[in-house]
Amino acid sequence: MAGQLLMGNEAIGLGAIHAGVNLVTGYPGTPSTEILETVAKNNTEGRIHVEWSVNEKAALEVAAGAAYTGARTLVTMKQVGLNVASDPLMSLAYVGVKGGMVIVSADDPGPISSQTEQDTRHFGVFSKLPVFDPTSPEEAYEMVQDAFAYSEKYATPVLLRPTTRVCHGCAAVEVKEGSGEGASLGNQAYRAQSDKPKEFVKDPGRWVIFPRLSYQNHKKIEERNEELSHVFSSYRFNTVEGGAGIRKGVAAGGISYAYVKESISKNVPLLRVGTPHPFPEELARKFLEGLDEVLVFEGLDPVIERSLLQIAGKYHLSVTIRGKLTHDTANAGENSVESVREDLMRFAAETLKEELCKEEELLDGAFSLKQPPLPVRPPVLCAGCPHRASFYAVKQAAKGRKAVFSGDIGCYTLGNAKPLDMVDTCLCMGADVTMAQGLHIIERDAVNFAFIGDSTFFASGITGVINGVYNQTDIVLVVLDNSTTAMTGHQPHPGTGRTMMGEVVTKVSIEKVLEGIGVNKIVKADPLRLEEAIAAVRQVLDEPGVRAVIFKSPCIAVTKAETCYRVNETACVSCRQCIRELGCPAIVACDGKVSIEAGLCYGCGVCAKICKFGAIQEVDHE
Repeated sequence: MAGQLLMGNEAIGLGAIHAGVNLVTGYPGTPSTEILETVAKNNTEGRIHVEWSVNEKAALEVAAGAAYTGARTLVTMKQVGLNVASDPLMSLAYVGVKGGMVIVSADDPGPISSQTEQDTRHFGVFSKLPVFDPTSPEEAYEMVQDAFAYSEKYATPVLLRPTTRVCHGCAAVEVKEGSGEGASLGNQAYRAQSDKPKEFVKDPGRWVIFPRLSYQNHKKIEERNEELSHVFSSYRFNTVEGGAGIRKGVAAGGISYAYVKESISKNVPLLRVGTPHPFPEELARKFLEGLDEVLVFEGLDPVIERSLLQIAGKYHLSVTIRGKLTHDTANAGENSVESVREDLMRFAAETLKEELCKEEELLDGAFSLKQPPLPVRPPVLCAGCPHRASFYAVKQAAKGRKAVFSGDIGCYTLGNAKPLDMVDTCLCMGADVTMAQGLHIIERDAVNFAFIGDSTFFASGITGVINGVYNQTDIVLVVLDNSTTAMTGHQPHPGTGRTMMGEVVTKVSIEKVLEGIGVNKIVKADPLRLEEAIAAVRQVLDEPGVRAVIFKSPCIAVTKAETCYRVNETACVSCRQCIRELGCPAIVACDGKVSIEAGLCYGCGVCAKICKFGAIQEVDHE
């Protein structure tokens, strides 16, 4: 099949399938989520085990066990998820694998939907693991197959680091099994026998990580990476182009390489780096020789830039390396075609503008066609979202009390927005539970609330609750259970009762988990029954230790609205209490009149419950 239109994540998923992957694990996180979902969608015969694990650490450890048997495994996550998986990652780098293992950690320059602009390439250097950095969906499709082959050849996990524009960009990908270097390195042979039973061969001298083994393997790793640096200097996605007597060059990696290709003339010396670690030293040295200056474009941190500086110093090359460290390119945020062209124009100067940049009319046209800025729309909870009602219930119950509200990662982080204003802290997944404990230890006169979603509870919240119970810290845990992993696209989790393999399984009860770890006071309520929800919170306010409120109501995206609400203009006095207190996007004011957009209303009814004049009425959903 040729020229199949694929999202980058779809290309990676299909590439893994065509490499003969046996097991795929991961935890959902934008921009990586669709990789695992693509494998699941195309796993029609059930040959591949596919699972959403409870968190990234579990995903990596499950995959490691499978890789010890000789199976090929793929692990998917976003860049901050690699922090969670870093404990097994660092040890696994020393132990190695038998079957090929590719760990996809998708970076998010911007950031567009992440806490940080963390650069996975550093983890490659830190863990001493090879890193592949694709420029496009087409490259991602081929690179993931290459990565499996290199992983198996060198008995090591391999990192694949796509960025958001590669993950979510679309391209016509030539889907062909057994392409590129992966074929010559053994992918075809592996696929031919991939369904054969795998077996774990006991060998404590290989699989049990004792200090002596780590010391011996450390030496082998350093030797391997030296060899890989040499091998990668002839890898087809590490290239040098141009070079017609121009003494200024450009280096780039990832999606930035594509932007550079759109901006420079064919004669400009251009180094493309597809494997930032181990760095293709020989290729880079040849590129730098004879150049006076090099401008580096890369997403996030100056990884390529620093590597070129090291090579220039090592070989005493009289070349100036410019980029993020010299403030010739931006050291935060995303690159774009426009930003790359602007940086190139400054780098070229007037004397070399024609030689370095593409035709002047092309540049002028690009700048003249700048799009007007998009209107600003602040992020907000969906109309009808049960989290809005949960926050409102806690806010009402805590009126008159000194209270601190610790939030977490998920849709409900948007509870920080006005008028709710119910998220005072947010650090990372699961941190609300433990940060609330630290806050209360120091500020004991406050009531400390910790808001956590059902998926995040299973991913990283349980240990924090245990810590609070063990250390007898007073906090109110508020579990926002909407029966899905909503923020990343409604993936299942242990509390939903189904798996990515399509199996119906026993739901893991959040209430029973809390009881089992020693939480003695637990109340449950439907947040859309507002009075009941407020009363539930009041029940636990003055109890000692860790106490919990479980607000359970399904996400509106997985349920169908049966009713909606409208404003009775006769009864409405335009007090705007519904707008001031809820901030629901379905409630609007125009020309002094309040109304409800029927197309947005999901019939939660919270607005009707707080209207003092009975002006908001339930009607049938048309």
